[in-house]
Amino acid sequence: MHPGRENDFVQAWRDLARKTQEDYPGAQAVLMHDEDVRQRFISTGAWESLEQIEQWRASETFTHGLATIRPMLEHFEARTLDEAARIG
Repeated sequence: MHPGRENDFVQAWRDLARKTQEDYPGAQAVLMHDEDVRQRFISTGAWESLEQIEQWRASETFTHGLATIRPMLEHFEARTLDEAARIG
């Protein structure tokens, strides 16, 4: 995250998340902010299937949202993660 762009990024992330919910009802996402590294954010969300993730990443919603967000970022890395363990 480029310093000073944090609020812009959070707003753009919210816009992308809202549009994603319109396209994928029931979609949920969380944006985490690193308290120790103020310019680091991590976005997570659970999906129904790998195919749905691939469909979303290929969608206009994702590509437009990422194009809006990317200039604010120093680094972006998309990951597909599987749950390994859970408590609670």
